Amino acid sequence: MSEATEAETPGASVPASAVVVGGGLAGITAALALADAGVRVTLLEGRPRLGGLAFSFRRGDLTVDNGQHVYLRCCTAYRWFLDRVDGASLAPLQDRLDVPVLDAEARPGRRLGRIGRTALPVPLHLAKSLATYPHLSLAERAKVGRAALALKGLDLADPALDAQNFGTWLAEHGQSQRAIEALWDLVGVATLNAVAGDASLGLAAMVFKTGLLSDPGAADIGWARVPLGELHDTLARKALDSAGVRTEVRTRVTSISPYENGRWSVQVPGESIDADAVVLAVPQRETHDLLPEGALDDPGRLLEIGTAPILNIHVVYDRKVLARPFFAALGSPVQWVFDRTEASGLREGQYLALSQSAAQDEIDAPVAALRERYLPELERLLPGARGAEVKDFFVTRERTATFAPTPGVGRLRPGARTKAPGLYLAGAWTATGWPATMESAVRSGVGAAGAALSALGRSRDHLLEVFESFEEAA
Repeated sequence: MSEATEAETPGASVPASAVVVGGGLAGITAALALADAGVRVTLLEGRPRLGGLAFSFRRGDLTVDNGQHVYLRCCTAYRWFLDRVDGASLAPLQDRLDVPVLDAEARPGRRLGRIGRTALPVPLHLAKSLATYPHLSLAERAKVGRAALALKGLDLADPALDAQNFGTWLAEHGQSQRAIEALWDLVGVATLNAVAGDASLGLAAMVFKTGLLSDPGAADIGWARVPLGELHDTLARKALDSAGVRTEVRTRVTSISPYENGRWSVQVPGESIDADAVVLAVPQRETHDLLPEGALDDPGRLLEIGTAPILNIHVVYDRKVLARPFFAALGSPVQWVFDRTEASGLREGQYLALSQSAAQDEIDAPVAALRERYLPELERLLPGARGAEVKDFFVTRERTATFAPTPGVGRLRPGARTKAPGLYLAGAWTATGWPATMESAVRSGVGAAGAALSALGRSRDHLLEVFESFEEAA
């Protein structure tokens, strides 16, 4: 029932109210889920736009994403989000997983390999791809299969996995350094934002079990064919408006505090907003600073959750140099390359975006140094780039792009509920079971909204389908 309808119904109670702090995917999701249950919602975002760290900006005639974001078919929550904002058709999935992998150091005729699947049941769906993958020896391929089966047998509910190191586990299961580089890290660095040696076994096992070993189509890749801002800002704001959410950007929350009657006061410059519930959907350090005393047993743990950077390199050529929509690279500092020409609005030439995860060593490198390093690498990988003119070269840097998925991080990630009644937490860094992805952010928003609705005595029926999809994907 809408707020207006409730207000007009004789004897109806005053609608419950909530404030969501943070307009990233977690906050947008929480606001929509609460509003869909009839809660009066105010969404507050300090930036001038929504979308958090998955956004777009203008550069001349181009619309540029701050970084390339993808999702998988198993990302049921993010797919729900796309449906909810009427954006699913703008970010379609592959019909079937197909990842071209170019090895810059391989001899001619063996430079291109593919990671793909068939329609056979798990794990046979990957058998053909693994058997013909040219970047590993026959012995390495056989050992990869055995390690995958061992990974499939791990219990994700076992807390001991979180304390272990994925790289060490792989080595103990017969994986060579080449196998880790050419397969495990190829996937893991892009999804975890860490190399195997720096990643929690628990999070890595979750990624590979869910993405590659749960359902034949689980790892099919989807990405936006339009600027991210169209999905996460324009369409999201339209959905929020339609749901009756009051959305305020350029509005930074300075403090939150509880009243004795159980309600909350949220302070912004020039205004105090009262609410029955508050969802903090901001990064862990900002959450730490806003938490009232006693809300968590050990709020200092939030500051122990590290961060990891992602570097994005953008190159505009005067001609087409890449025939595929994307590829992954080996034998080169280049990781993943996407064609963003059409999405950006470029009319002549080609615009490539390089997504460089786990970029601690280069995140602060000067643009000139990055240009000197990466342009020759693109020429090495793409023969068509060797005679092409570079019309533009620029860099975007997300120094705190994700939380660092280090061993032991699981014990630091809080759940949605706090010890302060009416106060809830959301964000990709909270205890969703997923690494810091768009999927984790949306899951956290659904979880926080669900917890708030339960406490408010409101129905969660409209979220049951989402919760059920969580269980199916787990």
